[in-house]
Order: sequence, then structure tokens, then C-alpha cells
Amino acid sequence: MATTYLQLTNELLRESNEVVLTSSTFSGAVGIQAHVKDCVNRSYNDIVMAEPRWSFLATGESGTTDPFYGNVNVETVAGTRWYELKASSSSVANDYGAINWDDFYLTTIGVSGESAPYTSKNLRFATLEDWKDFRRESENVDDADTQTYGTPNVVFRSTDGRKFGVSPIPDKVYKVWFFAYDLPTALSAHGDTIVFPDMYSTVLLARARYYMHQFKDDSQVAAFALDDYKRGLRRMRSNLLNPAPKYITDDRVKVI
Repeated sequence: MATTYLQLTNELLRESNEVVLTSSTFSGAVGIQAHVKDCVNRSYNDIVMAEPRWSFLATGESGTTDPFYGNVNVETVAGTRWYELKASSSSVANDYGAINWDDFYLTTIGVSGESAPYTSKNLRFATLEDWKDFRRESENVDDADTQTYGTPNVVFRSTDGRKFGVSPIPDKVYKVWFFAYDLPTALSAHGDTIVFPDMYSTVLLARARYYMHQFKDDSQVAAFALDDYKRGLRRMRSNLLNPAPKYITDDRVKVI
């Protein structure tokens, strides 16, 4: 069972020999209890914001058609270049927290009316400056000419970060798959749970202790807690972000 906001708060209160909270008193906490709640939330936000591409922030599992495709897809429209990354979002505050821009994939698999042979290809990321310098002028001049439409091979990010564009302008419907990560939500109710595995709750507690001892002007104990937090965060990064082995290949030796 995931660790709750109440459990984390009470663990720190017990360490400080303070009165613990209950589900009924949690929302009305004052004084040191309210401060500990703030320390937990601040620490929680520190962890989830340390790496916007934590695996536990992924918007969803990989694509249903093929895990390689991604966890979000947007369908193109013939003659349309720009697309919202998150169509349901009304502002940047509700957009995705991060996008893997180097892993966009275009396919006709899963598109209504399409059949084999399908189109499937990686979309190369290009900066907006590269697109403006080498493609925008000619494509904008001919944007009303359907004969210049084609299968996109490049994806780029809009200036405000809320849309992606493709080039050439699509000539039909394609699915564009990519990996997206959600923005974290602050802990609020006593039953709210942390989004990462329970085994890493000690990292959050170490960070919260740092803030608590800073408040008490106990700089030495705060420094110890900060060291614990940094070690724990390194372990989280190692386990959750770099789990795959790395290989070095060398083709200078040939077997005859």
C-alpha cells in the first residue's frame, strides 16, 4: 500500500516527540504539526521536480499497438502542420511536465481505413530555428497546394512549448506517438499517496528533516539530513533512470 501524507507527517512528528495527527485532525493542523505538513509537501515536490522524466510520472504505459511507439498519440489532419501536445489542457499549468522530443514516431497502424503495407518511421527532431531557416519559407508559400503535402519526417517544438509541428505538412491521417510525463500534484488530503515506490519514502523523510532542522536553526543536523537526501536521490536516479547496462562495441577486430 502506498505511503500516505498522514503517515509521512506522523513519522516526523514522532521523531520530534510531538503529538501525532489523525485523519480527522489533519486538515486543521496548526503550529508544529502544520509546519511538518509543509516540510513533507515541499520535500515531495523537490523529489518529483528533480527529474521531470521519472518513470512514475509517465502519463501512461507504452502504446497499445507496440510498446516502442510511446504512451500518447495525436492524429494528424491532412493540410495541418501544428498540433496541441495535450488537447485537453487549457493552460501551460495543465500541460505535460516533460516530453521525449527525440522519440517521436509516425505510423498509419491503428488509423481508421488503413491496411498493410503500413507507414512507420521515426520523426527526427529539428530545432525551430532549423525549420525556419531551411523549410518554413518554401512550405508556407505552398501550404495551399496539396501536391506539396507528404509524409512527415521531422518534428519540432513551438516557441511556447505547447504544440509540436511536423514537416512536410501531412498529406493524410497519421498517428504520431511520443512519450509524455505528467506534472506532479501536491499532497493535500490526509489519504493522498506519494507517486513513487514506498522504498524511497526515506528519501523524502530525509529532505523533510533537513527543512525541519533548518527551521530550528540546527545547522549541523540539517547538514546530515541533506547528505542523506542527496545519497538517496542518487540511488533513485541510478535505479529508476539508469537501469539498463551500457555496452561498448569495437569493430576493429574481424574474425576470419
